Formats: sequence, C-alpha cells, structure tokens
Amino acid sequence: MKNRTLIYYVVVLLGVSLFSCKEEGEYHSISDKIEGESKPYHGPLSSEELLAGTALIKITEGEFTFLIPERKGQIKSFACIECHSKPVSQMMGADAKKAHWDIKLNHANSDAMNCATCHNGADMNNLNTLTGKNIDFNLSYKLCAQCHSSQFEDWKGGAHGKKVAGWAPPRASNTCVNCHNPHRPSFEKRWPVQFNTQTAIERKEGLDH
Repeated sequence: MKNRTLIYYVVVLLGVSLFSCKEEGEYHSISDKIEGESKPYHGPLSSEELLAGTALIKITEGEFTFLIPERKGQIKSFACIECHSKPVSQMMGADAKKAHWDIKLNHANSDAMNCATCHNGADMNNLNTLTGKNIDFNLSYKLCAQCHSSQFEDWKGGAHGKKVAGWAPPRASNTCVNCHNPHRPSFEKRWPVQFNTQTAIERKEGLDH
C-alpha cells in the first residue's frame, strides 16, 4: 500500500512538472520566466533614430563627452558682422536699421551687466567672456558657466536640463539657451491650471451618449 501511494505521488509530481512548463521555453522558476519573457527587450538601447536629422556637435567637459544642438545654424542672421560693420554706438543712430534694439535685458543688475558683458563689440560673430576672451556661439554655455557654476556642474553631469531625445546613448543634451532666453532667463510665473467641473460633466455626457 505504501509503495502504491509513493508511486502515485511520484506520478502526480512528474505530471505537474511536465504540464507546468511553458511549451515554447520551459520556465522552472519565476526568475526563468522573467528572463525568458524579457529577452525581446534585451540588447543595446539607442537614441540614434530619434536624433536623426538633428544638427548636433560633440563636446567634452571634464570627464563627460556628449552632444549638444548646433546653434549658429539656427540664428537667422548669422554671421553678425554682415550687419555689425560699425561700432554699436554708431549703428544706433536715427538712420540705422531697426534689428533688435527693442531687446530688454532682464538678467542681472544693470550695474553688473549690460549688452557688452556677453557680446564683443569688436567681433560680434563671437560672444565675450568676463575676461575678454572669445566664445563661439555654439559653445554659449561656457558664458553662462562663469556665473552659474553649480547649474553648469549639474548640467554637464546630466542632472540639470533636458535631453534632446531619450536617455539612451548617445547622450544629447539641450544647452542653457535652448530652455532659457539669455536676455530674460527666468521663467515667467504661471497660475496653476484650474479643474473645470462643467467641462468634465459635458465630456462625460458626450461619452454616455
């Protein structure tokens, strides 16, 4: 009797083990199943397809190498010296063409900052550091980093700012001017969006009918 009972249990266990395995790939544990079902998603993820057609340049800052948007190609009237052929003081006369004299600088205290803080009057095709060195418009973030050093450290490490595409490599990050207007960098305050009860009721009624 004991032998029959033992044989019965052995047969039952074999049957359970045989029919509990997946036909296309035998899973003997939850870990095996997770690994097996996840295989289609394994492999190198990439943002290359999302970045296709985007003008980017490669930069290296410290230990980080990544891509940023090319800037000069997006400036409608570059090169600047096509218009800035004279000193700014002469170009602001009554007969001068009106281009961007209407720009209001709201970045820092006027005693500490004016247009010439960032723009080189002798070479308008380049930006100007606090020590008088030229900076290419494509690398304008270097200008911002002079004062906003903590944000710069976070940005180059990937903790500040937005990605051009996804988080998968190759890494492509927007620069300061892709999110902030350099003349008015602060984001304007906005009231929170209010929930419209009447609109919600009308939408529900529309779905019900």
